Amino acid sequence: MIRRWLIAGLLVWLPLGATLLVIGFLVDLMDRSLLLLPEHLRPDVLLGFHVPGLGIILTLLILMITGFFAANFFGARLLAIGESLLQRVPLARTIYGGVKRLSETVLVGDNQAFRKVLLVEYPRKGVWTLAFQTSEPVGEVQERTVKDVVTVFVPTTPNPTSGFIVLVPRDEVIEMDMKVEDALRMIISLGVVNPDVSDSVVLAEKPLNG
Repeated sequence: MIRRWLIAGLLVWLPLGATLLVIGFLVDLMDRSLLLLPEHLRPDVLLGFHVPGLGIILTLLILMITGFFAANFFGARLLAIGESLLQRVPLARTIYGGVKRLSETVLVGDNQAFRKVLLVEYPRKGVWTLAFQTSEPVGEVQERTVKDVVTVFVPTTPNPTSGFIVLVPRDEVIEMDMKVEDALRMIISLGVVNPDVSDSVVLAEKPLNG
């Protein structure tokens, strides 16, 4: 009975604690944007005490101003000049270019990256795993393959931010109706959470063996 209560308590506090931890980290990170202000203009100095979350407003304001600046002609020209100078720095060029391409792939709404959940045979025939379509290879990659292939990302569990890039023949890929969020939930939970069943039902029906 005690073991049952402990497990039930962990099922309540573990996801709640993890959520609060991540949110607290993000709020603290954005609060650091207040350090950009002169000391006499910082809210904690003016008020005499620190108010968590004020940095979120400043962070959003900085992002919006930057976006407005980058979207107009003169801002885009200045950014292009800055990027051209950055491209001349060996290490910075590699990091900046890679992160920028990844950001454009994930954030731009008119691409199909990470929009489809796929079922592929990996790491061998007869073994299936969830994956996400990232792109359709063109150029040399497609020219050197016999079949028409697609690029898929096979995430690891429980950390889906790492994984493997696999080129899979299109006719060997099964496109799922599953939502990306449901697939990620299944991967993070080590397959415990079934995308076809709500979390509340899973927790309610899961037996707690004493």
